[in-house]
Amino acid sequence: MESNAINSDVQRPFGLLSRINSPADLKQLSVEQLPLLCKELRQFLIENVSQNPGHFASSMGTIELTVALHYVFDTPYDRVVWDVGHQAYAHKLLTGRRDNFDTNRKFGGLSGFPNPSESEYDTFSAGHASNSISAALGMAVATELNHDNPLRHVVAVIGDASISGGLAFEGLNNAANTKSNVLIILNDNDMSIDRNVGSLHGYLAHITTSKSYNNFRYKTFNALKKMHLVTDRQRGPIMRFNNSLKSLLTNEQNIFEGLNIRYFGPIDGHDVQRLVRVLRDIKDMKGPRLLHLRTVKGKGYEPAEKDPSRWHAPGRFNPQTGEVVKSSSKVALPKYQEIFGQTLLALARQDERVVGVTAAMSSGTSMNILQKEMPGRVFDVGISEGHAVTFAGGMATDGLRPFVAIYSTFLQRAYDNIVNDTAIQSLPVTLCIDRAGLVGEDGVTHHGVYDMAYLRPIPGMIIASPRNAAMLRDLMYTSLVTEHGPMAIRYPRGTADAVVDTASKNCMQLGRGETLTAGKGVQVISIGPIASLVAQAVDKARSGGLDVAHHDAIFLKPIDDSLMHSVASTGSPIVTVEDGTVEGGLGTAVTDWLNEHGYERKVVKIGVPDRFIYHGSVPELYKLCGMDSDSILAVIKSESITQKE
Repeated sequence: MESNAINSDVQRPFGLLSRINSPADLKQLSVEQLPLLCKELRQFLIENVSQNPGHFASSMGTIELTVALHYVFDTPYDRVVWDVGHQAYAHKLLTGRRDNFDTNRKFGGLSGFPNPSESEYDTFSAGHASNSISAALGMAVATELNHDNPLRHVVAVIGDASISGGLAFEGLNNAANTKSNVLIILNDNDMSIDRNVGSLHGYLAHITTSKSYNNFRYKTFNALKKMHLVTDRQRGPIMRFNNSLKSLLTNEQNIFEGLNIRYFGPIDGHDVQRLVRVLRDIKDMKGPRLLHLRTVKGKGYEPAEKDPSRWHAPGRFNPQTGEVVKSSSKVALPKYQEIFGQTLLALARQDERVVGVTAAMSSGTSMNILQKEMPGRVFDVGISEGHAVTFAGGMATDGLRPFVAIYSTFLQRAYDNIVNDTAIQSLPVTLCIDRAGLVGEDGVTHHGVYDMAYLRPIPGMIIASPRNAAMLRDLMYTSLVTEHGPMAIRYPRGTADAVVDTASKNCMQLGRGETLTAGKGVQVISIGPIASLVAQAVDKARSGGLDVAHHDAIFLKPIDDSLMHSVASTGSPIVTVEDGTVEGGLGTAVTDWLNEHGYERKVVKIGVPDRFIYHGSVPELYKLCGMDSDSILAVIKSESITQKE
């Protein structure tokens, strides 16, 4: 049954949108034309993203804001800094990228996030949450110190989930104490990827400040200043007194005004004409300001409005019916994160010490499987990865066994916490590192390629990567029943190799690898699920008459001494293969071991090279990095020839 998901009054072929190739063209429209432009933008996104998947609901919710920002401000001279950036599709359409938007997130095409190397309108790299206020504040200070004439306006756009992150609070605190004119726009849609958690979210749902009060306060201060009764230096104490008096009289507290940040709102973020008026009113005000907008994630597309979490990045869908197009795969294999979630539930049923911790990614990591059955044993701490690790360390101190599920790229933010709050104290915290390796279309900010390299130097850290779903289950069980300090288990995004019984138990020996194919020729050592591509290459090489061995390290740290002596004693060249950076990962670990034990062996490292890898499908990126089976086979053949010579 068809839904009326698409507004019928949007006329093709996008009469207004087709004329806009830059914000300068946008400014030629009257304010009265802007609502129609917003409808056309929504229609364009519905038609395009339904066929070329991307972040849908977030961008649908910020269309009016995007139009108003580019209409009022002089971009790119004025700076607009997007937080995360998955809500910036309309921004791309209005800044000269409409005609090639069908390449979004494709290999060699547009990035799914703002990227300064792609456009001068993308003022700062985005992809991780909570950085916009800090970056915008830096730009606001720079325009002052550079004596820009005129001074640039600087705007940070941040969501209600991102503003709960620690970095956002650091930026807010610094903005309140730094002479700057940064404007912070809080896009409050009552939704993150998963349901917002924490007291700040509840606070935002009730905060109110009248426009008349703000106008009265602004005019009163300027009048007193003209009468030489107050000075700019007295502004802070006066604001604090006014805010305290207002809280007393209204029985309301405003956290932003408590930080001496002018607060406006909340206002309807989908009323584009009012947004234009408000932005014009406040854009030239001095000092840090915050404009609070209420928006609807997925606005303008009924299925997305009803279920914004599912429509965050839905994949392909039928724009008329809202039906998501399912994969044509005949065998419904689980994803690695589903194996994790099911195993965690099985372990929690077995052992009451087991708890789960995640950082705003309960459904993304499949920790919601445990959460559904045992909600009291799952803790979603919001966008606070560092806190998640330290919080888990506190639980481990008093006897619990926390499993912390965080995407590899986001775990980077918790490095200090891993070192100081788990490793130094040798606490049994299990880091379940989701989306490890090249993740595909989300691109450079989301690839999880550094975790092995940045975790390996930490004393006492155990690092493992399963080559298949059953081994992921077994490593999680091993982590629970074995005494150890912090342990990291990394696994990729995407479909696992098989359906497994997650209630089954198989305890593995820490630091023990496995020989998959014996041989005296080239010795290939892999770690993680990329073993399947290595196996393909090895099989082809052996079919061609080459004597090739394949070993699965399983553990990066501690590396298997017995296996390494066996490999090194053959005297053959060694090829290492990993879905991670070659700088500091498996290849480096093997080279370090050989040097420490007095072996002189040639080591060829296959993995992510020492450069940033942008977006594309995983197979395309593997080929780009020389990590596909054909490239691995070519290296094996080359080293086999060299060995014979």
